[in-house]
Amino acid sequence: METENNVSAPAQFSDDNAVCIVSVKCLKDNWQKWSDEHQEYQKHNPFSHSTRPNVVVPQRGQDDYGRPLQGSMTEQRGKDAHTHISREVQELCEVIRNIGEQRDKDGAGSSTNSRKVITVEFGKLFEHYVTISNKLVGILLRARKQRLVDFEGEMLWQGKDDHVLITLLQ
Repeated sequence: METENNVSAPAQFSDDNAVCIVSVKCLKDNWQKWSDEHQEYQKHNPFSHSTRPNVVVPQRGQDDYGRPLQGSMTEQRGKDAHTHISREVQELCEVIRNIGEQRDKDGAGSSTNSRKVITVEFGKLFEHYVTISNKLVGILLRARKQRLVDFEGEMLWQGKDDHVLITLLQ
């Protein structure tokens, strides 16, 4: 049998950020801490149905209307998503530059003062791009919104719109 001197005490963490999961008391304290933080957060959440005397709900037209709290994880996820989509749009433009053909902007003739643009048919782009991403149409719509590409119609459908020309504007 071990004596009292040989039995080690449960581990305790001095760091406030460290999670203590060794004893029931630590688990209870951690849960209470999370609960208190969550209740405080909900007091400032405009979508919470609890009593909210301190909440200032942003009105339409204000800079922070429809935006997550600064420094929140939601804001960070939004920034990360924006960066990811921007990278995919730039990659799409590079693919169009690589597989597209140069043409006159007006589409006919070879006048000396007309500007050249790069175009590619949707079917050719779709077949090439499918190995890169399965979100080609969504990325094309985003690129058109940013005025990087142009094409006719609201939506492009595989098969039906294979001969629609996609023009790289920048």
